[in-house]
Amino acid sequence: MSRPSEIRAIHAQPLDARDTGLVQGGPSFSLYNRLERMLFRCVWALAAAWTPPPLHRWRCFLLRLFGARIGRGARFYGSAIVWHPANLTLGDHVTVGPRVRLYNQGAVSIRSRAVVSQGAHICASTHRANDPDFQLVLRPIEIGEHAWVAADAFVGPGVRIGTGAVLGARAVTFDDLDAWTIYRGNPAEAVKRRAFGRSGCARC
Repeated sequence: MSRPSEIRAIHAQPLDARDTGLVQGGPSFSLYNRLERMLFRCVWALAAAWTPPPLHRWRCFLLRLFGARIGRGARFYGSAIVWHPANLTLGDHVTVGPRVRLYNQGAVSIRSRAVVSQGAHICASTHRANDPDFQLVLRPIEIGEHAWVAADAFVGPGVRIGTGAVLGARAVTFDDLDAWTIYRGNPAEAVKRRAFGRSGCARC
């Protein structure tokens, strides 16, 4: 008998848009995938979205029930939105802040001690712009250890954010970010290096 993780993996890939008629409103994913996500949304709305901020362990428990891989001490706020928990990996002591939108049709991996601040949008998929059938394409995102995606920033499909990198408030990136570098603007540009002082605090 197949395990739930194996079943999810089978249904994690997008359907062929030529067969489903995506442009005409057809589905991008299998019925199993859509039903699982619908169940998760109902559970999250009833049992998590309204919960007070300190109940991070409870919310992480619910995410794990639906396939998320979450390390120790992770903090995930109730107003954050995750498209599919099975495509989410959080390292130890990660923070996903209020109103963060994890549009993780493709896999999103956030490494230990990284912070995604309020209102940030992480988008791990796109469409083939030159395809008349508008085929969905998954492009995983990785956010490195100690990285910081600041408030209302946008991280585009396929981006890798290096260890310790910072994407400033309301900045937008569709390109990889170098480790220990601070970026800002739209499109995001490197402005200076980042380093941690002896106290452990970042010196920017």
